[in-house]
Amino acid sequence: MKKIAFVFPGQGAQYAGMGKDFYEQFPESREVFDKASELLGMDMRELCFEENDRLDLTEYTQAAMITTIGAILKKIETLGIRPQVAGGLSLGEYGALVSAGVLDLYDAIRLVRLRGQLMQEAVPAGVGAMAAVLGMEQQQVEQACEQTPGVVSIANYNCPGQLVISGEAAAVEAASNRLKEMGAKRVVPLKVSGPFHSALLQPAGEKLYEALKDTEIHKPVIPYTANVTADYVTDDADIRELLARQISSSVRWQQCVERMIADGVDVFVEIGPGRTISSFVKKIDRTKETINIDKAEDLEKLSELR
Repeated sequence: MKKIAFVFPGQGAQYAGMGKDFYEQFPESREVFDKASELLGMDMRELCFEENDRLDLTEYTQAAMITTIGAILKKIETLGIRPQVAGGLSLGEYGALVSAGVLDLYDAIRLVRLRGQLMQEAVPAGVGAMAAVLGMEQQQVEQACEQTPGVVSIANYNCPGQLVISGEAAAVEAASNRLKEMGAKRVVPLKVSGPFHSALLQPAGEKLYEALKDTEIHKPVIPYTANVTADYVTDDADIRELLARQISSSVRWQQCVERMIADGVDVFVEIGPGRTISSFVKKIDRTKETINIDKAEDLEKLSELR
């Protein structure tokens, strides 16, 4: 019997039209979009299905992503396929929390909408920046950040040879130049609205924690990997703190995947827009099977797991 992990993508995987076929074909998916629209006071169908300027704005992106993820997950659950573990990249961790029974889906949608707003508002435009670093070892990137004055650190450990740095704009630029001198294959500035997963976002995490205090958190029914620690969470006691810290801490996605692989996971089922997570998993361990569920037709790929 194969050991299955459900894994969920983060911001950047969104595209106009995501989730539309699930909405049109499956009542349980339609209900998620309709309820999310009512809960958030905005038309999630328009936001997710039609070309618009808001989909790439963090305060809207995150709500759109978790709604689409939830709609796809609801349909998958009707097929009787259950994971043994779960994980998600950045906002994708909220998909893992729903899958693990920690959060009610609509609590997750409400929290992620707030999370996106807080992250958008945390730092004035132009103050922060992010850059993707390709072709460098983790230790070299960590060293470059430590040696650069100002606030700059690794935001994402995505997979071998692909990391993201984040922080004050001047510090990110200086660290980027240092990394090029050290031999990075490429350092690419990212078009983002803030220095996510850096110390500059700590106030946003503190505000999110206040909202988490009023949110019902359940003990996980299956383990999930936390971005902050790259370890399994099996107890509900630390979840609020971990989610608050996650906003300003490094996303240790490569280490999360390695943790699941060490625990015997055979198949990673990526649930949500795109195939970013599947790509990362293959770069971490090409022997592992990946299945990405983005379109309704992709559900056929799950037949072997039933």
